[in-house]
Amino acid sequence: MALVVASVAGAGATLLIQKLVSQRKGSGGSGKGDDLQERSTTSSAGGGAAAYETKKAVDEYLQFHFGAPEDLMPYAKGPHEALSFTHRLAQLCEKHCEALRDFTGERAEPTALDVGCAVGGASFELARAFPHVLGLDYSHHFVDAAEAMKAKGFCEYEAVQEGDVKARCMAAVPSDIDRSRVRFMQGDACDLPSNLAPMDCVLAANLLCRLPEPTAFLKRCRSLIKPGGVLVLVSPYSWLPGWTQKDKWLGGYYKDGKPVRTHDTLLALLSPDFDLVASEDVPFLIREHARKFQWGCSQALVWRRKGKSL
Repeated sequence: MALVVASVAGAGATLLIQKLVSQRKGSGGSGKGDDLQERSTTSSAGGGAAAYETKKAVDEYLQFHFGAPEDLMPYAKGPHEALSFTHRLAQLCEKHCEALRDFTGERAEPTALDVGCAVGGASFELARAFPHVLGLDYSHHFVDAAEAMKAKGFCEYEAVQEGDVKARCMAAVPSDIDRSRVRFMQGDACDLPSNLAPMDCVLAANLLCRLPEPTAFLKRCRSLIKPGGVLVLVSPYSWLPGWTQKDKWLGGYYKDGKPVRTHDTLLALLSPDFDLVASEDVPFLIREHARKFQWGCSQALVWRRKGKSL
C-alpha cells in the first residue's frame, strides 16, 4: 500500500509533558505568549495554529479524545449524548465506506485518512474497521501525543478542576483496538503531499473552520479519494478571523445583502466531483474545568466520490 508517512520520534508521556512545561516556562511570565499558554482551546479569542502547540491544548484534547466518560462529564444531568465523539465519527465513516463491504478479495485493503487528527482519537477508532489508517495534524505537539498513545496505549494528562487546582487523569486507547494499524505524521491540510495515495475514506472533523485556506483543502480532496470512496466533513462552522481571513470563509457572511451559508458553498464546490449521500448533527463536548464545558453540534456531511469504484 502506497501510504506516505513520517515517523515522529515517539516521546513517552512523561517526556512529552516535561517538554511542553519547559516550553511554557520559556515563554516568560507575562505577555501575549503566556496568555496563549493558559488559554483553553474552547476560547473564541483566536490564536491560530499556535493555540494547539501548548501543554494545555494537549491535556484538553487527550481528555476530549480518550478521557473516561465519568472524567469528562461527571454530572447526571449533563449532555451525555455528546460523549464518545471520536467513536461516533468512526462509526459514521464505517457506515458509508463501501470498500469495507467488498469481500471479493480483488481490492486492496481499505485505507483511511484522518486529517486534523489532533491527538489521534478518531484515528484509533477508525482502526477498528480499516486495516490502514493515517492520522495527520499540523500541530507538532498533537502528533507527539498521538505517537505516545500509539507506543504505550495510555498517557497521563492534567485536568483543571478550579483555577490552579488540577487533577492527574489517564487517557487510554481501548484495549480491543490494534494500534499497529495506525500511523501519524505532521502535515498541512492546505498543502498535503502530492504523492499521498488516494484513500477509501477521508475524515476531516472540526477542521474546516480552523484552516487558513479551506478551499485549497477541498480542491485537493478530488485526487485524495478513490472513486466510490467517501469524504466525511464534520464542522461546527465556527468561522473566526483568528484562524481564517474573512475573505477565505466559506460561509457566515453577507454577500449582496444575503447570508452565505457554509453548507451551500460546500455543495457548490464539491458537487462536480462528489454526491452528498448523508447529513446529520454530531454533538461534542470539551471540558474546560470541572464546571465549565464547551458543548457544540457539528454538521456531518458524507460525500461519495463520483466514478466507478476501483
